[in-house]
Amino acid sequence: MLQGKTALVTGSTSGIGLGIAVALAQQGAKLMLNGFGDVEAALATVRAARGGGEVAYHGADMRKPAEIEDLVHQCGQQFGGPDIVVNNAGIQHVALVEDFPVERWDAIIAINLSSAFHSMRVALPGMKHRGWGRIINIASVHGLAASAGKSAYVAAKHGVIGLTRAAALECARSGVTVNAICPGWVLTPLVQKQIDARAADHGLTNEEAERQLLAEKEPSLRFTTPEQLAALALFLCSPAGDNVLGTAWNMDGGWLAQ
Repeated sequence: MLQGKTALVTGSTSGIGLGIAVALAQQGAKLMLNGFGDVEAALATVRAARGGGEVAYHGADMRKPAEIEDLVHQCGQQFGGPDIVVNNAGIQHVALVEDFPVERWDAIIAINLSSAFHSMRVALPGMKHRGWGRIINIASVHGLAASAGKSAYVAAKHGVIGLTRAAALECARSGVTVNAICPGWVLTPLVQKQIDARAADHGLTNEEAERQLLAEKEPSLRFTTPEQLAALALFLCSPAGDNVLGTAWNMDGGWLAQ
């Protein structure tokens, strides 16, 4: 389905980003990976999914616009494109507004929101020139609803959805689509840290802490998997997604249905 296309996925050395990169590779796309996880393991996994080479890595720091620009340019120089950009890089910090460390606020806004803007502004001219492109921003259910203690993350993810909708309107007649995916709880390393902290703070087993976390928000009591999110990303990249523009598609086990 994606032979001849190039995809750039930020935050793709683990979790959701790696799952999406694997799915795109399985469909024949060339891949540029990015992230601070186990790079060699991620490269090996995606190459195996693709059945060969044309998979590379760039260590851009998503807080730094110049490095993001270089990431997009290097992707184009090595493989062409990018035709697909998945903005997935993200970090989290939990604290009340009055206790929130300023440097953590700035980092979350930079990585979770501004990095998507910077990759889009560099990638979109080429996509529009070629008459085809896909921007998929990994937002969150927290882009559509709030939780206490997560002001920076909630603000950033709401911003991602606003950015997505504005860009989708600008691209509506260009052959480029811009959409956001809004997961609920996904058992990524980021979420595992929250589960571990809950277990330690309350003397719970890991399984009890997981169930408590899910029960507070997600009626299905099931984590969404990276593979399920990747399947949605593939749909958005397919011809069936040609007229899907500016969506904030939540996959949240009923979180927002309550």
